[in-house]
Amino acid sequence: MNNRKVTLAVTAAGVVAGVVGLGIVANPAGAGPAPTLPSVSAESLVQSVLTAKPAAFAGSVEVTNNLGLPALPGIPLTADGVNKARVWSDGQGRARLSLPSAQSEQVFVEDGKTVWSYDSAKKTATKSTKDAAKDGAGKTPLDQHGDRAANPVTAAADLITELRKTSNIAVDGTATVAGRPAYELVLSPKPDERTLLREVRVAVDSELRIPLRAEVLTNGTNEPAVQVAFADLTVGSQDASLFTFTPPAGTKVEDKNLTAKDRKTAEEAKDQVSPQVVGDGWDTTLVGRVPAGLLSGNATAPNGSTKHNGQNPAALLKQFGMPVSGAWGSGIKISTKVGTGLLTDDGRFAVGAVPEQVLYEAIGQVK
Repeated sequence: MNNRKVTLAVTAAGVVAGVVGLGIVANPAGAGPAPTLPSVSAESLVQSVLTAKPAAFAGSVEVTNNLGLPALPGIPLTADGVNKARVWSDGQGRARLSLPSAQSEQVFVEDGKTVWSYDSAKKTATKSTKDAAKDGAGKTPLDQHGDRAANPVTAAADLITELRKTSNIAVDGTATVAGRPAYELVLSPKPDERTLLREVRVAVDSELRIPLRAEVLTNGTNEPAVQVAFADLTVGSQDASLFTFTPPAGTKVEDKNLTAKDRKTAEEAKDQVSPQVVGDGWDTTLVGRVPAGLLSGNATAPNGSTKHNGQNPAALLKQFGMPVSGAWGSGIKISTKVGTGLLTDDGRFAVGAVPEQVLYEAIGQVK
């Protein structure tokens, strides 16, 4: 499966898919007056982003949502408002991401070989080798939770590579973000693209060619829907100790390095629910089936065990979705400013930054 297309479908759909998309508020933290920079063509700027070398840095990232949804269990970043994170990268594949809250902190550390995930509230940590931690798209847990912050070069390259063929691309002036001068790269859908989005704007660092901020604007409004942006950024080598992790005393540690048997079971389970991509560019839709038992609150884990989370996901979806039906069947539709999601009564799903009719066409391709 093309990972860039999956990234686009999930990112553009935002919280419909249970994750935060890309965006920026009109006057983000760390912004300043537009600097004077040498002129650059849109294609040249795109190429420089795609070929940029990873940089060593430390920075604060602000995520601002304006999607009109409440905080969802386990994913508080879906709620309207501002959330903050702290990221570090050594520019050589090692990274650290911290997601603080009022009373606790989640930490993800990747040292090049081992991936750690730590939750201070639960006093639990998981450990896995980088290879064992990868999902079917070749991404580790740190990538899945913090790729857009911890590795902006990869994130921008994926997004731009997937959209460039179906977009009109331009450079629209300059900006100062986190104290650094940047070019404003704008990608807008070509007329035949069916999407809820009007344009994607990426502020590209004039020196390093890494994205300092990105924004997604939807049709019918000038207010971006959801944001990720550097509030401050320090470029340069980082303390090596940041990229190692030792569980605090009293932490329950789970080793997720899979045995050959566990790996086979996980692969079989993944094959049963593996999503597929329908369409391309701005029309991209992610479709598939949810794991058996998820709609009733009982999901089967890859190791064969059954976990009950005490909640019925279908009932939860009905709280902020609406019932719909058509030739494809019946289900629940969830809409945000950046995307639409559909979950059918028989467990099929479709999600994308597209109008509902595009979802209805795509859901029919799920077997």
